[in-house]
Amino acid sequence: MPEVSEVSAVTERARGQLSFTDFVAHRQRALLRSVYLIVGNLQVAEDLLQEALIRLAVRWERVADGNPEAYLRRMLYRDVISWRARRRLRREADTAWTRERQIIVDESGASADRVALEAALRRLSHRQRAVVVLRYHEDLTEIQVAEILGISPGTVKSYAHTALKRLRADLPDVVTNSGRTPGKGEQ
Repeated sequence: MPEVSEVSAVTERARGQLSFTDFVAHRQRALLRSVYLIVGNLQVAEDLLQEALIRLAVRWERVADGNPEAYLRRMLYRDVISWRARRRLRREADTAWTRERQIIVDESGASADRVALEAALRRLSHRQRAVVVLRYHEDLTEIQVAEILGISPGTVKSYAHTALKRLRADLPDVVTNSGRTPGKGEQ
C-alpha cells in the first residue's frame, strides 16, 4: 500500500497536469489565432504553437504559479521571429496563405478587406507583424509587447509606427471605409 506522501505526490502531479490541460483548452485557440495572424499559414502556426506548448509542459511546475501565458507567449513569439522560423516560414507561408484565402467567398466585401489586410500584413517584417498583432489584436501595452519580444518599449513604438504607416499606405480604402477619422497629417 502506498504511503501518504506518495499519494499526495501523485495527486499533486495529476493536479498540475490537469491545470496544464485546462490552460491549453482555454487558451490554445486564441494563441493559435494570434500566431496565424503573424505567420499567415495555419499549419506553420499550429506547429509553432505545438512546439511551444511542449516546451511549456516540460516547465509547467516551475511556471504554473506565475504567469504561464506570458511565459508561453514569450517563447512563442520569439520562435516566430527567430531566424529558424523565418527561414521555414519564407518557404511555406506565402503560397499557403494565398491558397487558404482563395477558398473564402463573401459577397458583402468584408472578405475582400480581410484578404487585403492579410496581404498587407505579409508585406511587413516578422517583427513588425508581431508588434501589430500583439498591440492591436491582443490589445497588449507597449511594455507587455516589449517583454514578450525581448525588445525595448521604444523599439515597439518604432515598429508599430512604421508598420501602421505602411499598412495605411497599402490599405487606403480599408482605412477610409473603417469609419475611423484620419489623424493629423493622414488626409
